[in-house]
Amino acid sequence: MERIGYQDIPSGMFEKLRSIEDMIDHSSLDKQLLEIIRLRASQINGCAYCVDMHYKELKQTGESALRMYSLSVWQETGYFSKKEQVVLDFTEKLTRMEQEGISESVFQSLTYYFDKQEIAFLTLAIAQINTWNRLMRTFQFTPGNYSVRREN
Repeated sequence: MERIGYQDIPSGMFEKLRSIEDMIDHSSLDKQLLEIIRLRASQINGCAYCVDMHYKELKQTGESALRMYSLSVWQETGYFSKKEQVVLDFTEKLTRMEQEGISESVFQSLTYYFDKQEIAFLTLAIAQINTWNRLMRTFQFTPGNYSVRREN
């Protein structure tokens, strides 16, 4: 049972968050990579609503079932490129942020694949999914009902 339903959300709150999502989605970052980030952070945070949503969104990008169900154990597989591994490592470290923050070595590994603007968008994308995870877990939105929007 939802604690706070969609109709109870303060006016404009989700719209403002969606505008940030739109900015991220229109960046130079690959949609599939963004959905990998969103799904992995949602798994870490235990957000069933967001896991359902981003599994479906990632599937829509053509992602393989093998990689999707192996995402939680990506370090133990050979299914992810070095670039994806760097991003997944960054996603996990930022999601589980420790007091010492992001190490120089983690940041430098990003610079091999991304410019500073892209790193800024990666950071925002990870922070944003963590915000959504926390909202959905608190509000207890019901998982399983999400449908991928079809592009016109």
